Amino acid sequence: MISEIRKTAFVGDYLPRKCGIATFTTDLRCAVAAEFPSHQCLVVPVNDVAGGYDYPAEVRFEIAEQDVPSYLRAADFLNITDVDVVCLQHEFGIFGGPAGSHVLALLRELRMPIVTTLHTVLRDPNAEQRRVMRDLIRLSTRLVVMSETGRGFLRDVYQAPAAKMDIIPHGIPEMPFADPNYFKDEFGVAGKQVLLTFGLLSPNKGLEYALRALPDIIRDFPDIVYIILGQTHPALLRAEGEAYRLSLERLAKDLGVQKQVVFFNRFVELEELMRFIGAADIYLTPYLTEAQITSGTLAYAFGAGNAVVSTPYWHAAELLAAERGKLVPFRDAKAIAAAAVELLRDEPRRHTMRKNAYRLGREMVWSRVAQLYAKSFEQARQDHSFVGRKSSPIKTLDEQPGQLPELKLDHLFRMSDSTGIFQHASFTVPNFGEGYCTDDNARALVLALMLQKLGVGSPQLGAHAATYAAFLNHAFDRQRGRFRNFMSFDRRWLDEIGSEDCQGHALWALGLCVAQAGQASFQMLAVELFEQGLPVAAGFTSPRAWAFTLIGIDEYLRRLSGDRRASQIRESLTTKLMQRYTDAARDDWEWFEDSVSYTNAKLSHALILSGRCMDNEAMLARGLTSLRWLVRIQTSETGSFRPIGSNGFYPRGQKRALFDQQPIEAQATVSACIEAYHATGDRFWVAEARRAFEWFLGRNDLGMALYDPGTGGCRDGLHVDRLSQNQGAESTLAFLLALAEEQALQNTLATFKEPPGE
Repeated sequence: MISEIRKTAFVGDYLPRKCGIATFTTDLRCAVAAEFPSHQCLVVPVNDVAGGYDYPAEVRFEIAEQDVPSYLRAADFLNITDVDVVCLQHEFGIFGGPAGSHVLALLRELRMPIVTTLHTVLRDPNAEQRRVMRDLIRLSTRLVVMSETGRGFLRDVYQAPAAKMDIIPHGIPEMPFADPNYFKDEFGVAGKQVLLTFGLLSPNKGLEYALRALPDIIRDFPDIVYIILGQTHPALLRAEGEAYRLSLERLAKDLGVQKQVVFFNRFVELEELMRFIGAADIYLTPYLTEAQITSGTLAYAFGAGNAVVSTPYWHAAELLAAERGKLVPFRDAKAIAAAAVELLRDEPRRHTMRKNAYRLGREMVWSRVAQLYAKSFEQARQDHSFVGRKSSPIKTLDEQPGQLPELKLDHLFRMSDSTGIFQHASFTVPNFGEGYCTDDNARALVLALMLQKLGVGSPQLGAHAATYAAFLNHAFDRQRGRFRNFMSFDRRWLDEIGSEDCQGHALWALGLCVAQAGQASFQMLAVELFEQGLPVAAGFTSPRAWAFTLIGIDEYLRRLSGDRRASQIRESLTTKLMQRYTDAARDDWEWFEDSVSYTNAKLSHALILSGRCMDNEAMLARGLTSLRWLVRIQTSETGSFRPIGSNGFYPRGQKRALFDQQPIEAQATVSACIEAYHATGDRFWVAEARRAFEWFLGRNDLGMALYDPGTGGCRDGLHVDRLSQNQGAESTLAFLLALAEEQALQNTLATFKEPPGE
């Protein structure tokens, strides 16, 4: 029984969204509600599409997958509505952020006990996954896994406390033990042997190996029918269409087994699914790798008393032991065929296997699983009352993150056409006469990739990202290994070789594209251009070109860390930047040059980033020292951000220029301070990044906002007595880049107490 617990909230995907987690959450919620009629069971689903789904009445609040504030609002809703326990369904792919980290923002704010069902427990997590799991384990009151293997991984890989874990099997519907022939008439397969695989189709299911096994099976059982039941996975369908399903259909025809294969391309309801399962003589799960700790489809077929032939992924290896199923090696069509033929020939053995599976399956029916969850909920309530969380649903201003403007891309799109982004604007109208430049198209591509990582995507932004990438491709002179920079409105190049800074901007964008682009074609083009454009960087003399190139190299090496030439050029450029500081710096002048000029914070940024990633403490310390000095001299008497003016800059020993103040300086400072926070965990840098960002919003020497919320653009600069009214590409991109980085930082602060390690 659930004792004092009267209201439970189930958080996870939910039907009618089509995925395994949605089915599980729906079934679990319905089972608990049926087993405990006085218990209120509400649902908070996660939406992967704008507008969500046509949910039933029990859904009370919805979370937008990529929007951290919506996770925080959900926490407020659950706290204020006096929920007794939250039952969270966790799978890395259903929550936003790196490794699904956005869900941590929700969990940190909840005041009630949290029972987390872990649908995936990785044996070899990457750094981000390990970090998320560490905090997820700490924030959860109880942890539910569905197998002994999962419990072992939690204990050995993540050091989770054993006392915190419950093993509760994957639930299944109740179904009588029946002869498959009873159901075959309904599907027109009476008198035939039926093989079945069901679930959402995706390449990791290994169905091609099952199809390749059919010719050998047909030789012994010519009346065999293989039913493949289920839609293509929605995420795969959005990315690749029906390419995988069509490849399976072609394979069946090439093998000559098309008359024995039936594809049911739809998502079936539970009642119809159980009739399909009932008609099967053998259930096949030929998954390609062992790394699946839970399979709902296997649980359903097994619990219904199917004879199962499966590859030995973790859940199958545990469930099918002791003559409860037949295991075959991965990617081995011959072994699948041999196992299926053996079981079809040996009806007594197959029947024994079915009975063994059915007996164990009685412990997995949803009514039994609901009771086990009720015990876990009650234990969580007792454990939680002992721990006693102190989080309050009401937060004072200093406890809340600074509000950020809503992202508005109207002016970015207005400034872009089918060639690229225009350099300048006359007020808010693109200035065709000034044409385009590689500098701005590189920055625009960086912005598009940052927004993609934040989960802010649209067909229009994707189309423009492709245009910016195409501009860089066209700008590159493959014979010289250099990028051209300036292009007229009629698409004529106005220079043969762009500046070193232009080359650095391009390499920065291409490196980021290699690391983050969601499309393989983007990555392949970026790798080609990066490899051909990088060698000339070794001869650069501009410190800013060094800095942009170093940031690009860091991104590139995140994906391709074994590239020796890129590592060597990084070593060379960081040595030059360190030497430049040694030559110029003094006790009262902790800088790289005899003049503080433009895009200054990028120099410090490059050393901080490179020092952190290269484990070079001296390099990191020098980057931090120079950045601290820079933010100090860029602070006004009133405490606002005051960038070095472009009307004369700041030569050593002379009076600094106060104006014109440029948006690119604020953006560079925001970016560098955020990198300093990631390197040190020091909240000082969070405050400095925010101070520099607020320069755009009016916390500056004139008290006037450069950001224009009406257009989504940014004014070109701050003069001594007025704002520039032009909203060109550099300034607009500077604001949008700073906004994207500030949003990413707020996401990090909401999900992790410390900055994520690399």
